[in-house]
Amino acid sequence: MSTHKPLLPDAARRTAAWCGVLLLAAGVAAVAVWLCVALKTAVTPVLLALLATALLGPVHRWLTAHKVNSSVAAGLTCAALVAVAGGAGYIVVTALVDTGDQIVASLKDTAQWIIDHFDIAGVADVDDLAENVRNLAGKFGASAAGGLLTGISLIGSLVTTAVLALLLTFFFLRDSDRAVHLAHTIAPRGTGGLVEAMGRRAFEAVEGFMRGTTFIALIDALCITVGLLILRVPGAVGLGALVFVGAYIPYLGAFISGAVAVLVALADRGLVIALWVLGVVLAVQVLEGHVLQPVIQSRTVQMHPATIMIALTAGAGVAGLLGMLLAVPLCAAVFGVIGELRKGYEADGTVSAVPEGS
Repeated sequence: MSTHKPLLPDAARRTAAWCGVLLLAAGVAAVAVWLCVALKTAVTPVLLALLATALLGPVHRWLTAHKVNSSVAAGLTCAALVAVAGGAGYIVVTALVDTGDQIVASLKDTAQWIIDHFDIAGVADVDDLAENVRNLAGKFGASAAGGLLTGISLIGSLVTTAVLALLLTFFFLRDSDRAVHLAHTIAPRGTGGLVEAMGRRAFEAVEGFMRGTTFIALIDALCITVGLLILRVPGAVGLGALVFVGAYIPYLGAFISGAVAVLVALADRGLVIALWVLGVVLAVQVLEGHVLQPVIQSRTVQMHPATIMIALTAGAGVAGLLGMLLAVPLCAAVFGVIGELRKGYEADGTVSAVPEGS
């Protein structure tokens, strides 16, 4: 009896199978991203609420453990979030407004120095450059008016998103105990336990990232604030608050907040103090990169810097600044799910049984 020889060797068939799996996964991911972008008005508050829930979950659990009603605990937690976020925003805005004229003057002096030393053609001084910008803006007055209307609409959209995210955070905190039942309800028969385990692992990864990032941001802000106070830089508390907020966008947030601190020091205290501020910022970044992140993030969730940079680039390309804010936590959740799936497979490649309700 003759045996049919396979058309392709075993290695080629395995490669084709893996290519099919990768193409299918990429297609599903592309459709998911497209749906999120198309439904961003509804998806954005949900994602922000999940991040807030991951950050505030320990506080809510501590309150409920001390016999506080779940709804009251959720309300108190959300009120604390509003107070902290509002206070930090007010401090940052106040500090930047108070030193705004100085920053603009410093930037103007720097631009004039660049024009004088590099002999930029067609520009005599910064005032000429500013006049050219004003003339260009005057030619497109209608576009500027449209941009103003767009800005007003954007502010309204941001306020609506923030309010909706706050309300969702309240409900997520209050009804977090019902998530397990929901996982078993929507999962296909026999896979409820696996879906629950994946959900728990993803949320634990996001919670660990938010907790670790918040702790690191607090230490960075305290160190930089102390350094700025010692150097007598105006608005030191506000700049420290800006460092705290910017830390939630890895690398780029630290660069922007540090640059603002240096500019403020340059505008008010001169070049020498600005160099000292730059040294303080760099020292804090070295402390964060070589001590804080390895010690703290390794206890929560640890991702390679290259992975973080790719996630930030992808997030910026999809949703701008908001995408950069959400990219790393979502990436941590994906790695958590992959880790749970890897645990679910036995050595022979079959999924191990996960008991229902575990």
